[in-house]
Amino acid sequence: MTNILSKKGDRKFQTGNVFIISFAHFFHDTYSSFLAPLLPLLIAKFGISYFFVSLLSVIQKLPSLSNPFVGVIADRICIKYLIIFSPFLTALCMSLLGIAPNYVVLAILLFIMGISSTLFHVPAPVLIKKAAGNNIGKGMSFYMLGGELARTIGPLVVLGAVSLWGLEGTYKLIPFSFLLSLFLYVKLKNIKNSNHFEKKLSIHKTFAKLAPFFIASSGIVFCRAAMKSALTLFLPTYLNTGGLSLWLAGIALSIVQFSGAFGTFFAGTISDKIGRKITLLIITIATPIFMWLFLVFNNIFMIPILVLLGISLFAVNPVLLALIHDSDSDRPSFINGTYMMINFVISAVTVVLVGVLIDLLGFEMAYKFSALLAFGAIPFVFMIPNHKEKSIKIVNVDDKFIE
Repeated sequence: MTNILSKKGDRKFQTGNVFIISFAHFFHDTYSSFLAPLLPLLIAKFGISYFFVSLLSVIQKLPSLSNPFVGVIADRICIKYLIIFSPFLTALCMSLLGIAPNYVVLAILLFIMGISSTLFHVPAPVLIKKAAGNNIGKGMSFYMLGGELARTIGPLVVLGAVSLWGLEGTYKLIPFSFLLSLFLYVKLKNIKNSNHFEKKLSIHKTFAKLAPFFIASSGIVFCRAAMKSALTLFLPTYLNTGGLSLWLAGIALSIVQFSGAFGTFFAGTISDKIGRKITLLIITIATPIFMWLFLVFNNIFMIPILVLLGISLFAVNPVLLALIHDSDSDRPSFINGTYMMINFVISAVTVVLVGVLIDLLGFEMAYKFSALLAFGAIPFVFMIPNHKEKSIKIVNVDDKFIE
């Protein structure tokens, strides 16, 4: 570990290192995506309303309130072990959902899974930033691609398990997660992620410096969150109540998630070339339009519209992550944790709103409201401050990210 003068253009994109961290994201989110496809079965098993269904999502996201604190800790410790072991804890909790005897146990499992998710998602983008070098948008696209592919595969995995072993047999997926954790340990045990800057801004000054971005990004996330909840958490249930089988409803969700994988993969890279704000503007205009098309033409043209909707729905994520890490802050885990806390809190509030609207007005009106609200994200794109890059910064850089 040596002090050097690091110019932004000097740093190369480390494909292998980005890939293995993205695989860890894929592993984690494959298991974390089990809830939505299981909801029709869990609703029938426990007889719960859509409000209590949305409350499960809130409980799952409650640990995100600790994201900034986890970020402060992660900036001071060796975070590789969080990346290695938290996916297994998530897999353990989500594989036990099928045998939960009541709603309370279900909520406890999701809460523990939320803690595990926080421990993974706060530090992981920091490692991606270091491995991505000068192409942060591209690195975040690879990272988000892992998550979106996971949410494509996850519903099919858990529905396949239900088909083979029944709802109460999902625990049989645990051994696979243990083997994957061993694989991650072998691949990441020699990773070096220390990145101590010579002088750190205080947490207060760091937050104040990025406050304009947090305000603008919060507006974007809030306006789009209801639509995202409607299309991820509730889509299988919506389609199932509309007459589609559980399998077809799960496949529809996988189509959205798989399309989202393409959106996340290309959006970050495109934003490296044409600019973050232009990319965000295109996405925020296109997504609610596709949502309205889905509501109008949800029979014959449902699949192509879901493809377009999935691409635009998730494309915003790597661009916002790239923006937050463009700041080149000396507290990367803290700012990433703060952004994620805001993101998850807003998501938790809006998912309850969607659940209440579905109970009161039905699926159709709730979906139309979410599409209308999504147009409100457009003005917030213009509020994002223009990033001014610093050409040189004194940092500690380890030339061998993984030995």
